[in-house]
Amino acid sequence: MQVEGSTFLVTGGSSGLGGATVRMLAERGAKVVIADINREDGVGFVAELGERVRFALTDVTSEPQVQASIETALDFGGSLLGVIHCAGIVTPRRVLDKDGIVHPLDLFAKGIQVNLVGTFNVTRLAAKAMAQNVPTSEGERGVIVNTASIAAFDGQIGQACYSASKAGVVGMTLPLARELARLGIRVMTVAPGVFETPMALEVSEAVRESLTRLALFPARLGRPSEFAALVGQIIENVMLNGEVIRIDGAVRMPPR
Repeated sequence: MQVEGSTFLVTGGSSGLGGATVRMLAERGAKVVIADINREDGVGFVAELGERVRFALTDVTSEPQVQASIETALDFGGSLLGVIHCAGIVTPRRVLDKDGIVHPLDLFAKGIQVNLVGTFNVTRLAAKAMAQNVPTSEGERGVIVNTASIAAFDGQIGQACYSASKAGVVGMTLPLARELARLGIRVMTVAPGVFETPMALEVSEAVRESLTRLALFPARLGRPSEFAALVGQIIENVMLNGEVIRIDGAVRMPPR
């Protein structure tokens, strides 16, 4: 699938990994809809990048709002060729902290709802729209790129909720790809390590430095533009399907 001339939806596209992906797609000639709850940054992005970008206020757990963002993309470009799902939250909390306080159940449920259920919600509604596309010469009608995390494999203490939600995204990648193959829709997942994003700023500088030292090479945090470049390769390479790609500098996380 070509980036230029296609229309994409990027959830969590107002900043971070999603923001870098929006920028990459727009600069390469695509039309892009930013689906995010962050209206201020999203509208600012539209003002910066111009007529190739639109914003749709979207909570990924809401069926009506996700459907509305897809309709925005269809009105904008005539068809929806790709979805890159970057929306997500971090919910760091021990099951039992040092004061004997247990992990709130509602906080665990919220993390699962946004990161896992939200991903599935976007995927299922996007697939319905893509199924109506005219296939390419190779029979392709669309591509869905979801975002997991290395925490799906190397979850640390305090990441039970986050790791479970991202492991769920990893686990449904192949079943989704198998099911949607008959429609010519590919499904891929990217599992980033620690990147220079607003989410990374939620931890202390000392923690970020310790995480940086864990990477074998390069010994630094990932750059959002590197994530976006991988997404671009996934979009254009039709043989990439049903797989999870780690992008992390070969880091393997210790227990804590």
